[in-house]
Amino acid sequence: MSLLNHFGSYILMLKNMFSKPENAKLYWKEFMHQCSDIGIGSLGIVCIISVFIGAVSAIQTAYQLISPLIAKTVIAQIVRDTVILEFAPTLVCIVLAGVVGSKIASELGNMRVSEQIDALEIMGINTKTYLIMPKIAAAILTIPMLVVLSMVLGIWGGRLAGSATGILSTDTFDRGLSEGFMGYNVFFALAKAYTFAFLISSIPAYYGYNVKGGSLEIGRASTKAVVVSCIMLLIADFALSALLL
Repeated sequence: MSLLNHFGSYILMLKNMFSKPENAKLYWKEFMHQCSDIGIGSLGIVCIISVFIGAVSAIQTAYQLISPLIAKTVIAQIVRDTVILEFAPTLVCIVLAGVVGSKIASELGNMRVSEQIDALEIMGINTKTYLIMPKIAAAILTIPMLVVLSMVLGIWGGRLAGSATGILSTDTFDRGLSEGFMGYNVFFALAKAYTFAFLISSIPAYYGYNVKGGSLEIGRASTKAVVVSCIMLLIADFALSALLL
């Protein structure tokens, strides 16, 4: 299929999720299940990555700022802004594209190959609404929360690394955190988080839902979903940076 055909099918999939109104209570259990899978299931990897990202950022920033004319509080400011603006929303979401995206694509692909989706459609259930919408809604709810947690842990990791290596004291780091802080940076990071959450969930859902063939095609669809999601994340990152900064 060409790029335009894929894009058209993707838009139609999103449109069909809302084409048949159904009882919202029917999907509440599935929505909560997806929140648990996406949010709690990704909690460990997000925590580990965030702490070490902040720690490495603090050490490398201190290595580059060797001039005695530059106050050490600048290290904390740079760690804070890089974690909030780029590391937490972008790097974490790229990791989640692999963790969450591959899971969504393989789950839907397995249901398609085993004809479970066909059985649901015979029963009169709008499978796009029942299977895809809870995943997208859960991702939009939980991934920004993970990004906020990543911001906090990333800054804490930088603070911990700074004090553990003797680069700067915790008091100096805390003072640098409050200097020149712009609340708009948090808004910008959350705007990226919500956009990325939608891409991370909807693109793999499209590839998984439209799998054709056997189990081998599930693996290919999962790989393709992760690759396309990562590319779209980077494009969206550039576009949002150009528009909002």
